[in-house]
Amino acid sequence: MTDHLCDDDHTHDAGFSLLEQRILAAKGVSDVQLAALMAAGVSSKADFATIGDAATLRQLLPDLAGDFADDVMAWALGGGATPGTAPGPGPGGTVVIESADTVNCVHCGTRQPKDYATGDLCPACGKQAEPILACYWCGASGPGAFCRQCGAKFVPTAELDLAILLKREGLPKEQIPARLAAMDDAEKDVLWGRVRKSRA
Repeated sequence: MTDHLCDDDHTHDAGFSLLEQRILAAKGVSDVQLAALMAAGVSSKADFATIGDAATLRQLLPDLAGDFADDVMAWALGGGATPGTAPGPGPGGTVVIESADTVNCVHCGTRQPKDYATGDLCPACGKQAEPILACYWCGASGPGAFCRQCGAKFVPTAELDLAILLKREGLPKEQIPARLAAMDDAEKDVLWGRVRKSRA
């Protein structure tokens, strides 16, 4: 960012302070990008709290490099914290408390928009933010990592039949996901053989 922008009285009065402009320049924000931010309604450090995260900032400024967006949001939200995390206590540490209805993508961690509905695709990575999975224990289905009916931890859809087999063989609910995760391909092949035999 050049000094002519920082010294421009009109720009200074309309938005970022001289210090904020210089900090943004150090983070890699150019004059053109700063003007684009201001045109989008971002005119002070406090406005970044409304933006909320680096993914949203990149949507406002598609040409802003990923590292720059992360650096800017970490500075704007304080404490060098990555948005959505709760760093431990210490100098400059902050705790971000999210609403109970906040949904983060299970793939990339990006917070979903307020109008998010179960099954929507994540605007940041394009994958289903909360895949709908079936429960091997009670048969219910839903989003998230755990069944909202019985509390069982979901297993990958491709291993649902294996989990159901382990349930029928008497393995406790809490042990089934861990058992499947610990198995190698050969052990799973043996289980698949038993699944096929039970269907015959």
